[in-house]
Amino acid sequence: MEKKILVVEDDKSIREMLTFALETEGFKVESGKNGVEALNKYVEFGPHLVLLDLMLPDINGFEVCKKIQQEIDIPVIMVTAKNDIVDKVLGLEIGADDYITKPFHIKEVIARVYKSLKRFDKTQKSERDSKLIEIGKDTFIDEDGRCVRKNGIEIGLRPKEYDLLYLLSTNKGKVFSREQLLNRIWSYDYYGEVRNVDVHVRRLRAKIENDENKYIETVFGVGYKLR
Repeated sequence: MEKKILVVEDDKSIREMLTFALETEGFKVESGKNGVEALNKYVEFGPHLVLLDLMLPDINGFEVCKKIQQEIDIPVIMVTAKNDIVDKVLGLEIGADDYITKPFHIKEVIARVYKSLKRFDKTQKSERDSKLIEIGKDTFIDEDGRCVRKNGIEIGLRPKEYDLLYLLSTNKGKVFSREQLLNRIWSYDYYGEVRNVDVHVRRLRAKIENDENKYIETVFGVGYKLR
């Protein structure tokens, strides 16, 4: 099936460059120049992935991302001219799958688009016979279905959250540094921005842990491990 991508960018030259490059790769592309247009085209077009500029003239990219994620969980890659780690962390907190900082190389954009789509496709895979990995009390990873169930109920995890939990769960007791986790899960050079790992660990804890059951342990000064 032809993958559809929505490009949201107020700069016409960048918008046209991204659209052309993605269409050359075989994607079906629609674009918007502001937040309102983005949300309208999102409903009409039904994209598989959104490339979303942070600084839009009306509704900012954070709000657009939140509205999209309230409707359906699809990969959102935020594109921003800002190099502020706070903005990047906030983007990840509200559901963005990845981010790219301007100026960027178009090959990097294409690579990250393919990577995000590949991860997301895997989360949609469902098979009858499931191999379960125990995380803790009544909490299991369905390895074949790429999902997590707690008390028999599926917990919604984003692709990188699942990948991170799977790596830790298949190496119980082993301590991974933040740099190792960046390399294994993201497979890109994030220029030492290890806060990405902390954000995803925090989101995982909120989804699978409670006051009685703590699974992911912080090894101070090093990284993380699964108990």
